Amino acid sequence: MAPGGAGAAVAVWNDGAGVEPRLSPRPYLHPVRTRAGVVVTEVVPEDHRHHLGVGVAVPDVSGTSFWGGRTFTPDRGSVMLDNHGRQSSRGPVAGPGGVWVEEVSWTGPGRGELLREERRWRVRGLDGSAWVLDLECTLRNTGGRDLSIGSPATNGRPGAGYGGLFWRAPIGPSAPRVLGPEGVRGEEGLHGSRAGWLALEGDAGGPWTLLFHQPGGHTDPWFVRAREYPGVGPALAWEERLPLPAGGELTRCLRTAVVDGHPGDLDALAAAVVALP
Repeated sequence: MAPGGAGAAVAVWNDGAGVEPRLSPRPYLHPVRTRAGVVVTEVVPEDHRHHLGVGVAVPDVSGTSFWGGRTFTPDRGSVMLDNHGRQSSRGPVAGPGGVWVEEVSWTGPGRGELLREERRWRVRGLDGSAWVLDLECTLRNTGGRDLSIGSPATNGRPGAGYGGLFWRAPIGPSAPRVLGPEGVRGEEGLHGSRAGWLALEGDAGGPWTLLFHQPGGHTDPWFVRAREYPGVGPALAWEERLPLPAGGELTRCLRTAVVDGHPGDLDALAAAVVALP
């Protein structure tokens, strides 16, 4: 994938078919690079082997894990269960305006298809040192029964409401800086917030900045990690399970500016990103 459908590729799509079953196989983008070639994603890292670049991962769909790894349970804590699902895709199809569309089937262990997803990737240039990726997913309940989306937080682990669109960034010599609007800084200030945007500034492989925004009217709480590992994503089930009735659907979008270096004026960058149609 390249900005505007031309020029050097800045993101590589993977079908995830060869991913270990306990990591919940799924399609993802990796490597994703800045215009200067700095890699800003990580895949199967030693700290969390179920983290796969940029994609959609949900830890609990009525008991099935599409996140991978261990499942947090109210009585036993985090344990490895035989509950891992799989996302399968034949690959994205290029369309006009730098949009790629793929259909993804979410199947549970021995239960057939639970969800059918339309995933849309849009790649655009921003300026000479930055480009923008829109990742939009529409999940439809095709399993014939009511479902709900949960997280470790909804099972009793405070602050662990992760799950949904997720970006795993690489580990550098130091933890990335977490920045937000109105001078808000740090993981503590932005984790769980509904800030209009947030940014990671890192130095793994060279200086880079990732600025995240949720277009489309949804402002889910931000799940942010920096010290333990660098990762960001809007949380679908921060404190309460999210119902998805039979035949129902939901849509979410994550917009990310991928920037070389550390811009001096993040507010100006955010304004440009938010203003994109």
